[in-house]
Amino acid sequence: MEIVFVAVILLFILVYNRTIDKNKFINDNKKYFEILREDDYDFLVYAKYGDSASPNELFQKRVMYALAIFFIFMFLFIDDVSLINIILAVLVAFLVFKMPYTQLKSYYKKHLHQIDVMLPYYLKSLEILIQHYTVPVAIGKSINDAPDIFKPGLREMIEKINSGDSSITPYMDFANTYPVRDSMRMMRLLYRLGLGGQEQKQERLLMFSRTVSNLQAKARDTKYKERLDHMGNMTMIMLVVTGVSVMIVILASLLLSIGSTGITV
Repeated sequence: MEIVFVAVILLFILVYNRTIDKNKFINDNKKYFEILREDDYDFLVYAKYGDSASPNELFQKRVMYALAIFFIFMFLFIDDVSLINIILAVLVAFLVFKMPYTQLKSYYKKHLHQIDVMLPYYLKSLEILIQHYTVPVAIGKSINDAPDIFKPGLREMIEKINSGDSSITPYMDFANTYPVRDSMRMMRLLYRLGLGGQEQKQERLLMFSRTVSNLQAKARDTKYKERLDHMGNMTMIMLVVTGVSVMIVILASLLLSIGSTGITV
C-alpha cells in the first residue's frame, strides 16, 4: 500500500512541475478522445453556462479526471493485476467521465421548456432588425442582445457567412448545434428570407413572422399547461395531506376514547 501512495504522490509532483504535460498528452491524442465526445455536448454546456464557458476545456477536464481515476485504480491493483481489475478500473473511469455529461443532460431536461422558448423570442426580436437590414447584418447586430446560450453559435454562423458561404449550411450547422424545438424549420425560413428580391422578402418575412408568432403562442400554451399541472399536483398533495391528518386525528380520538373506557371499567 505504501508504494501506491508514493507512486500517486510522484505522479502528482511530475504533473505539477509540468515534467509530464497532461494538456500535451490530451492534445496529442485528441482524435482518439473526440470519439467519446457526445454530439450534443457543446449545446448542453452553452445551455447551462452560456457563452462564457469553453466546451473544449471542460471536455479536457473530463478526460483528465477519468484518466486520473483509471491510474489510481491501477495503482491500487498493482499487487493483483488481472483482467477483472482492469475492466473494473475502466468502468469506474468511464463513469467518472460520463458523470458531468449526465449532470448537463439532467439540467437541460429540467429547464427544457425555458431553453426551448428562447429561440422564438430571439427570432421575434430579429424579425424587427430584418425589416431594415439584410439577414446576415441583422444577425450580426442581434448577437449582443441574444440569449447567452446562442451567442457562440451565432458568431460562428456569421463568420461562415462573411467568409463567403452563401449556402444554407451555416444555418443548418446552427440548428444542429442547438437542437431546440423547431430550430431546423426556423433556420430554413431564416435562410430563405435572404433570397430573392424585396417583394419576395416581404412575403417571406410575413410567413416568418406568422411562424414565429405561432411558436410563441405554442410556448405560452405549454407554459400555462405546466402551471395548471403544477397547481393540480399541489392541490392533490394538499388534499392527501389533509385527509391523512384527519384520519390521524380520528384514530387518535378513538384510541383515547378506548383508553378512557378501559380505565373507567
